[in-house]
Amino acid sequence: MKVLMVMILWGILLLLCWPLAVLIVLLWPIVWLLSIPFKVVGIAMNAVLALVKTILFMPARLLGYKIRG
Repeated sequence: MKVLMVMILWGILLLLCWPLAVLIVLLWPIVWLLSIPFKVVGIAMNAVLALVKTILFMPARLLGYKIRG
C-alpha cells in the first residue's frame, strides 16, 4: 500500500512538474545510500538499549518475577 501511494504521488508530481520528478528519481539512490549509516546506528542503539534493559531486569528475573500475560 505504501509503494502504491508513493507511485501515485510521484505520478502526480510528474504531471505537475516533470523536471522535479526526474530529479527525485535520479537522486533517490544517493539519498538511500547516505541513510544507510543512520540505519546501522539505529540498529546498534536498539541492541544497546535491549542489553541495558536486560541487565536492569536481571535481579528481578533471578528472584523469580514472572510477567503476567
